[in-house]
Amino acid sequence: MRVLLKALLVLSMALIAASATGVLRASQLALRGTGDLGIVIERATGSLLIVDTTGRKTLSRVEGLGDLSHASAVFSRDERYAFVFGRDGGLTKVDLLTGTIAGRVVQAGNSIGGAISDDGTLVAVSNYEPGGVRVFDAATLALVADIPAAWPGGLSKTIGLVDAPGRRFVFTLWDAGETWIADFSNGAAPCIITKLEGIGANPYDALITADGRYYVAGLYGEDGLSLVDLWDDPVKPRRILDNYGRGEAKLPVYKMPHLEGWALAGDRFVLPAVGRHEVLFVDARSFAEVARTSVHGQPVFAVARPDGRHVWVNFAHPRNDTIQVIDSRSAEVVKEWRPGPAVLHMEFTARGHEVWVSVRDANAVQVYDARTFEKKAEIAATSPSGIFFTSRAHRTGL
Repeated sequence: MRVLLKALLVLSMALIAASATGVLRASQLALRGTGDLGIVIERATGSLLIVDTTGRKTLSRVEGLGDLSHASAVFSRDERYAFVFGRDGGLTKVDLLTGTIAGRVVQAGNSIGGAISDDGTLVAVSNYEPGGVRVFDAATLALVADIPAAWPGGLSKTIGLVDAPGRRFVFTLWDAGETWIADFSNGAAPCIITKLEGIGANPYDALITADGRYYVAGLYGEDGLSLVDLWDDPVKPRRILDNYGRGEAKLPVYKMPHLEGWALAGDRFVLPAVGRHEVLFVDARSFAEVARTSVHGQPVFAVARPDGRHVWVNFAHPRNDTIQVIDSRSAEVVKEWRPGPAVLHMEFTARGHEVWVSVRDANAVQVYDARTFEKKAEIAATSPSGIFFTSRAHRTGL
């Protein structure tokens, strides 16, 4: 009996010591913030990676997210949850801390992205089939509103859905050539819809400036863009960069450029031109063209380093193995290299010290120093496409 008691005493003392040292450290390691987290979409497998941007490593893989061939994501205000929008109409809420699916609803047949309201309570999804926008409670994913994009031709595909200040969403109708503003500022009351007609032919994507003031839709059916100043009362669209391709033959469009990555570099915007091997520089006050740069191919994303000094550009097939970096002051290409086949997306860390690049056909995400262009790390991923960091939670329109 004495031997047994002595053994129990020794074990108890060991457990106490472990609690004061090893176990405590383990519990501390189990706790973590979310500010350096992000996700990488694995488009071919319906999965995503949760990544640690400080450690440049993968933490976990989440599966069962459906068709992610054109996926995007937004984040809750506390940065804990990612809301992932799949091409199959799936809206999936992912817990970044547990690496699990916290909720999922298949709300349409074909979707093209979404947004989260400025107060973090509503998540909206833009749909091709059926046309329109559906809005959900961010906590429960319960349906809050169904907004069919009805026009005389039927139901329109919707594109360019963004959040705007004041619990509003702004989106554009591809078929109808209209921009709608859905105002949910009255809480549980039905939202107020403002319809702006005649913005142009076949708007293909749109963005809102970081201050939430200007909404800009690009046009596929004609050269030009539609601008809405949300500070106006009443709001009204106006055309900018009309006929920017005058005198040039438009090339076949292999992949539509994305305006979400519009670069604000100093006092100028930089945006990809449709069907041309060019990026355009636009004065941020007058929205007049002030310069243009010839580039390697048809640009898809033109993304500014957070300080605005450089703009990183990737390209559509068949020239999608290349990145070019443009100096925002001189509008000249200062760096070009080939990370590998099918460079699909680029995402800067919050303060811009690094940029993460998805190289789909190399099954890799590459991490570069944003100033020296030195490759810092490579992370294995299956057909990676979109990269989204939690810092987006605190930025309008992303």
